[in-house]
Amino acid sequence: MTDGAEVDRAVTLAEMAPHPSVTVDVLTGREPTFPDGRLHDPPVTHLDGTEAPAYVLRNEKRGIGLGTKRNTTKPAADRGTVVLVTDRRTLCLVGGDDEDTVVEVPHDAVAAATYHTGLLATRFVLRTPSKQYHCWADRTTDESLLSAAAEYVEERTVDSPNEVEADDGASPLTYRGQPVNTGSGDSADDAVEN
Repeated sequence: MTDGAEVDRAVTLAEMAPHPSVTVDVLTGREPTFPDGRLHDPPVTHLDGTEAPAYVLRNEKRGIGLGTKRNTTKPAADRGTVVLVTDRRTLCLVGGDDEDTVVEVPHDAVAAATYHTGLLATRFVLRTPSKQYHCWADRTTDESLLSAAAEYVEERTVDSPNEVEADDGASPLTYRGQPVNTGSGDSADDAVEN
């Protein structure tokens, strides 16, 4: 995609988006606070042909917790994180030293979408049948954005969610330090974060 095509597509996607968090600056990687870009590749280049973002979460210092909050892939010092909630998936992009880390969670793999706010941290949480993904957001992120994004994903989940097939480093859900076995009658809803 050429630079002009990226901008044109970003303009179209931002205009179509149901929430103002989806902006041309974020999609093209041209945010004023990140002169060299929050990511190595503009977020719009990670979207499939007809995929459209509905909500965007951002963070400068935290990335994505894979399985647990403690197992967090953090951005490099001069980079940041962008989480795109699209019509098909949640796409977590974490700017690294040399390349971006990309973690995707398709909506048909999500068993539950929630969020947590706090004085020091805010996160958007996706739970699959056996894993959790903690998408860290800036602590000033408006709760209505988190709530709307969680509701949007929940509306697109299926009755029997698939498991995320990628080996993304997400550890399995645990309850009191033991893995949750959702196939033997235990419910992932009973799981407690470690």
